[in-house]
Amino acid sequence: MITQALIRAIIDQHPLKGHASIHFTDHWARVLENGRRLQTASGARLEVVELFAVFHDAGRISDGKDPDHGERGAQVAARMRGRLFDIDAAGWELLRLACQLHSKGRLDGDVTVQTCWDSDRLDLLRAGYYPAPEKLCTAAARAPDMIAWANRRSAAHSIPAEVYAEWGLKTG
Repeated sequence: MITQALIRAIIDQHPLKGHASIHFTDHWARVLENGRRLQTASGARLEVVELFAVFHDAGRISDGKDPDHGERGAQVAARMRGRLFDIDAAGWELLRLACQLHSKGRLDGDVTVQTCWDSDRLDLLRAGYYPAPEKLCTAAARAPDMIAWANRRSAAHSIPAEVYAEWGLKTG
């Protein structure tokens, strides 16, 4: 679903490219890995979870307060849909909602949307915030082992080498 051409197009249009941003490719790759792990337990739609990982911050203009970045990420996805990726109408609606609302602190909604939000929230330690279990949507995300695993990776700002290889990116 996520091709190297799609990743290149998202990077090329990204307002923060070329900066040391906490909302760029290493974050997207950790969110993708988080989402893949959560999806096996939640039963969420994998293609939505994977696309969310790369689009949710695709419209960010700042690493600080940026309340409209989710909407802009959804707009980036809309411009690329049908050209660089395909998804059915139901999947599109889930992806759009997940992107638009991911930073609003909500817990309700479809399990796929919840899995998307949890995959992002589990990478909060990169910004100095511990993910609070009561602010995670799914039981899989609230599991102490999952939180500990995600926190280790987030705190270290690890770059998932396998995901980078899938995307055609270099880790160093």
